Amino acid sequence: MQPIFKFCPNCKGDHLEYPHGSKIVCPDCKFEYYHNTAGATAVIIQKKDEILFTIRNKEPQKGYLDLPGGFIDANETAEYGSFRELQEELNISIDKSKLQYIDSYPNTYLYKDILYNTIDLFFFYKDDNLSIIDFDPDELKGVVWKKLSEIDFDEIAFESHKKTLKKLMKI
Repeated sequence: MQPIFKFCPNCKGDHLEYPHGSKIVCPDCKFEYYHNTAGATAVIIQKKDEILFTIRNKEPQKGYLDLPGGFIDANETAEYGSFRELQEELNISIDKSKLQYIDSYPNTYLYKDILYNTIDLFFFYKDDNLSIIDFDPDELKGVVWKKLSEIDFDEIAFESHKKTLKKLMKI
């Protein structure tokens, strides 16, 4: 594990140990911190025979294609996190009861020089009448609809997204 802290958040000691996995220990005051996996969601939105992709406007993977979604906040379900993220990123409201769980994959997300381990939970949502007329320009450069057969996996930001899309396509 890469160092996350230079000093102990409790006693300010500078002798932190990383004994295994995600555990960080201060031998001076016995402080323990677990840098656990963060939950994230992504929604494969289908309209007729096309899938919605967002174009990332932030690192990591700025300019790459992404599925709409994001990190799950404390005390949120994955379904509600998906709903909230779609509202924030695309200014759309969906019917949460129509979200269909697909699968999950571990992933990593480098943010401000800290590597986060994530568990990405994927959902499917179909709406042939969905219209995207707005998006958050801080988060996204834009949106694009693509047929499954038109997807170039080299343009997709994250491996977990590629795996789920390939599973959906049965490649």
